[in-house]
Amino acid sequence: MSDLASCSAINETTVNDETLIEDLKISRKKWERFSNWVHCICVVTFDLELGQAIELVYPSHVKLTEQERSNICYLAFPDSNSGCMGDTQYHVRIRQNGKTTHNTQSLKEYDRKCPVFVQSDRDYYWGYVYFRQVKDKTLPRGYFQKSIVIITKLPLVNLFSEICALIAPEFFESGMSVMEAVSREIDRWPPPVPGQILHLILMNVLFQTYIPNQNYKATVPTVAALDHTTKKHSLRKIVLTSAYEGDMFRSLASVVSHVHLLWELALLGEPIVVMASSPTTCAEMVQALTATIAPLKYCADHRPYFTIHDSEFKEYTTDAPSPPAVILGVTNPFFAKTLQHWPHIIRITNGSNVENQKYRIKKSENLKVLDSKPGVYTQYKPFLQKDKAILKKLLRGIQTKRPGEVQTALLRRHLLELTESFMIPLERYIASLMPLQKNISPFKATPIPQLFNPDDFLATLSSAGPQLTTGIKGDWVGLYRRFFRSPNFSGWFHTRYTELTQKLQAIQLEALSEADLKTWVQGKQEVEVVDMILRIRQKLDKSYEDDVPISHSVQEKLNERINDIIYTLPDDLQIILSVKS
Repeated sequence: MSDLASCSAINETTVNDETLIEDLKISRKKWERFSNWVHCICVVTFDLELGQAIELVYPSHVKLTEQERSNICYLAFPDSNSGCMGDTQYHVRIRQNGKTTHNTQSLKEYDRKCPVFVQSDRDYYWGYVYFRQVKDKTLPRGYFQKSIVIITKLPLVNLFSEICALIAPEFFESGMSVMEAVSREIDRWPPPVPGQILHLILMNVLFQTYIPNQNYKATVPTVAALDHTTKKHSLRKIVLTSAYEGDMFRSLASVVSHVHLLWELALLGEPIVVMASSPTTCAEMVQALTATIAPLKYCADHRPYFTIHDSEFKEYTTDAPSPPAVILGVTNPFFAKTLQHWPHIIRITNGSNVENQKYRIKKSENLKVLDSKPGVYTQYKPFLQKDKAILKKLLRGIQTKRPGEVQTALLRRHLLELTESFMIPLERYIASLMPLQKNISPFKATPIPQLFNPDDFLATLSSAGPQLTTGIKGDWVGLYRRFFRSPNFSGWFHTRYTELTQKLQAIQLEALSEADLKTWVQGKQEVEVVDMILRIRQKLDKSYEDDVPISHSVQEKLNERINDIIYTLPDDLQIILSVKS
């Protein structure tokens, strides 16, 4: 029996519950390096009695809830109307509804070092799907239908799409032995470290890729293999300049003349439905829309591919006056009727190009999106004007057949600069909410940042607004006011406020580590001294729990300060308080 299946082959009649729990812990620990990259790999097949069903899960100790299994099953196959013959690839996001999966230490480090827009998401899994449907007269339905789905916490769409494209065809040909070998190889990979070239070997292929660190604008190092590595192992090489970035221009080409409007909709977390004929097109468009606002993290929900069987279907198709803040990618014509009241609809057809896509004002009555031509349907009035120079440059690039990667680089850089122009005044203002360092005392409670006041912020725009970094004109104040009501503002503010709070805690702990507590303790009551010891320990414990950025030397000095004042106390108290040291 393979290692993968060993944890499920325990003889339950002879092993008690404690042993079983311990065995599961050992199994999880054993697969920790695998868990740095992949939660599990599912094989989904079509069963005549059950419909879509999970055939296998690797490694076998991984437990998915019934709802997670159901969502994976339905998302693993394109809707029947899609008519996807042959091989189809796309990606999905699946809400995690079981116990929160605790990230490995390496994944925690990954989240600390990478930009926010490629961090893992504690509430969702990413699923990378490879679906095959081919005629097979030997099967009861006359078709072979099966999917491989890689489930992970990482939004590395480029990398995992390539990995899935390598694994799936081999599995379809050779079966279980492929999956066991793949799982063991992934379990030997180094952890995902932002800011470094990664060399990952799988099935005689060397994947070389790069995940940015927080300095996301840094020049990407040359992704090149060491010659002796490839020669020694006779490896084929796949080089991915980015582990996560898709071909943004290709995805948005059909609606590129409205990219500024789409940027505003994404920035504000507006409800958008993307209707296309294939899940691949849907997923790429949804991914591109969320990427338009980088380096800001897209904090509203988004489903690159969504079906009528999804457990959140009722939640998202309710007749409420305001649809939820989500971008849905759909192929089923049923959604054309169900979501026709949504304020923003993007309709794409195969072969759509820039010339045949027209900007249309969505009419709320008598709209038949299913019968509509490709385009953007909305009544939204943008706050900002278009940047005609970049649009002209991109359209000329189409005419002159400029390489797609150059078009994407131009578009991505423009949108990055636009988002940064929008966010710089907010970053400057939130930094001003920090108390002055001279007012931070080691002997008083840790101060907290001042509250965010929208009116105070808006008052700064006349002298320090986006006009300093961009030439785009428009109602910036109106855009900010609308942004303050969006999930993206809430997510950004929560992250930045937490960072400021932790920075204040770190500054105070550093001050406390340098404080002369031997002098402070003179003349103090025992109860005050004990209280100070307990408070320092509480702050230290909280710094570990909250990952407050303090150095090891500061931690050591704080323990020294605790010992300094413990020794001023009577022997009996010293014994009690030294137990924890």
